[in-house]
Amino acid sequence: MGETQDRLVRCFSLVFPSLAADQIPIASVETLDEWDSLASVTLLAVLGEEFGVEIDLGDLPELISFHAVLRYLEVRTVPRSAQH
Repeated sequence: MGETQDRLVRCFSLVFPSLAADQIPIASVETLDEWDSLASVTLLAVLGEEFGVEIDLGDLPELISFHAVLRYLEVRTVPRSAQH
């Protein structure tokens, strides 16, 4: 796992504490009953804190799975190792 993915797993575990670690990478709106609108907004807040990004609420409809969030973050964040 890459650094972004590791950090994202931690974010998901905070928002969805009942989710087992091996289930996080396959998590999606369709597979988690607890992933409702409140959980989505909470996840955005946690991601903003962890990754230092401001996620527009207009992007929320595309952030419907762990992998969709990961792709979104990989495009919009700079790895810590590349920061000066």
